[in-house]
Amino acid sequence: MNRRTFLSALSGSLLAAPLAAEAQQAGKVYRIGYLFEFEMPGPTPSPLRAFEETLRELGYVEGRNLAVERRFAAFKYDRLPELAADLVQLKPDVIVTGGNLSIAALKQATTTAPIVMVWAVDPVGAGLVTSLARPGGNITGASLDFDPEFIAKQLEMLNEVVPKLSRVGILRQTGRAGAETGALESAARKLALTILFADVRTSNDIQGAFATMTRSRAGAFLILGGSMTWASRQQIADLAVQHRLPGIHLLREYAEAGLLLTYGPSSVAQYRRAATYVDKILRGAKPGDLPVERPTKFELVINLKTAKALGLTIPPSLLQRADQVIE
Repeated sequence: MNRRTFLSALSGSLLAAPLAAEAQQAGKVYRIGYLFEFEMPGPTPSPLRAFEETLRELGYVEGRNLAVERRFAAFKYDRLPELAADLVQLKPDVIVTGGNLSIAALKQATTTAPIVMVWAVDPVGAGLVTSLARPGGNITGASLDFDPEFIAKQLEMLNEVVPKLSRVGILRQTGRAGAETGALESAARKLALTILFADVRTSNDIQGAFATMTRSRAGAFLILGGSMTWASRQQIADLAVQHRLPGIHLLREYAEAGLLLTYGPSSVAQYRRAATYVDKILRGAKPGDLPVERPTKFELVINLKTAKALGLTIPPSLLQRADQVIE
């Protein structure tokens, strides 16, 4: 999203919203910072829009009682420490951030400024918080913990769709936390599946990764992604159809782009949850006292148009479990 589009969208909708005046100090202007690995061009993506809408519902309006400082690394991960330090110097009331790399950069930059995580993979194992129940320090928010049962469900869904599946490609974004790899290997062993890693660092690597998976005779693929693969989800979905590879990922936005299956938490719900953390902190709560939340609801989205293009028939049992079917 570019800044001009972002601000114009907010100026019309947010300034018209009613304020929950009792929730804020009279005349107080709160300053929050954003640190994200990339900035999407075009209209504000729905997850971030949901975050802003939730803040509005809670009484925080940019330009009235809220000032927002935004920093984007443009996938140049080595810039994250510099951007984190820049934000901290502005003394924000709270900083909102995305994946483990940006969280870690902020953790190095400050031990006092409150930090709210939108996505964190295994934050305890990654050393970002002390525990989920009592994170301690200045960081809290939402996590994604990948256990073998969850990964196994994704692999089982591919197994249901692809007859006699034996080899699964893993499109894996490097340069990001990979705590789910162990869970994936454990789940694959239980299902007697061979996994084949195809690593990508930039969008330029994605086409080659599909060629690698095809040469390795993968019958389907699973995405262990990050911000780069999310931004490249249309390219991934198109290449999946071109190479006739059924794919699965966590987030419904991939299925909306044309991936066959998604199963995981709602990105919109994650961002809405992050907004409630911001509200609690601005009201005086200490981040270290706010438990880190794990998603409790998972949604299955099936793209039938893609299934038809791949020549696959989705089993009725899987269709009945779907939260959304894209036709």
